[in-house]
Amino acid sequence: MAIITLTTDLGDKDIYLPALKGSILKMLPEVNIVDITNSVSAFNIQQAAFILKNTFHYFPDNTVHLIGIDTVYNSFTRYLAVRYSNHYFVGADNGIFSLMFDRDPDEIYEINIMQDLKFLHFPLADIFVKAACHLAKGGAITDIGLTVSEIEKKMNLQPVVEKNLIKGAVIYIDSFQNVITNITKEFFNTVQQGRRFTLYFKRNETINNLSWHYNEVPEGEKLCLFGISDHLEIAINKGNASGLLGLNLGDSVIIDFE
Repeated sequence: MAIITLTTDLGDKDIYLPALKGSILKMLPEVNIVDITNSVSAFNIQQAAFILKNTFHYFPDNTVHLIGIDTVYNSFTRYLAVRYSNHYFVGADNGIFSLMFDRDPDEIYEINIMQDLKFLHFPLADIFVKAACHLAKGGAITDIGLTVSEIEKKMNLQPVVEKNLIKGAVIYIDSFQNVITNITKEFFNTVQQGRRFTLYFKRNETINNLSWHYNEVPEGEKLCLFGISDHLEIAINKGNASGLLGLNLGDSVIIDFE
């Protein structure tokens, strides 16, 4: 069965999400619509990119991922259909693709499907849906647009190494209030080289052991671990790490290796 996933900032209280889903089902009744999330903060492409980057590979090859973030029509916006790692992505060329992908996409096409002018205030319900349904039915990506050579580039905030320190930052806070940093497991291991470490963050808090799972410490105790995203997380077992530790997006974290 064809699969179209949704990653949007539409929420679930207004008409926009049901209008989007209804448009898909009207065009492709047999499709399986999967909500990755519709609760991205408004226009927050960094948040959407982090979520989709860490989930799309769990879906079967040829899944179509419709991205509804910052898609309001203007004369300068390009809408793209992109193939990457045997998956298809449909979204606005606003930098989100460069934040999601670790390399250049395999194919990039600017969507030129005929548009009904009355839908230009809500491109998701017309332009994106047509492209996503075409791809979900097995249609060729070449049929819906013209090839382009590059995408809009935005840079993720990267950790840096200074002597025996990694300086990183908080990039995401999940619904359990776990605090996720931009320090990946691969980056950490490359710098650590087996050495002991101390993780420093706000309020002079420290952690000096990696945990394998949240229940490795008593309830209410803080810990750090590499979670499902392979990024270093700061958490409290069955607690609110962000609120209790005062950690917010953009806050600095430092790892000091002995």
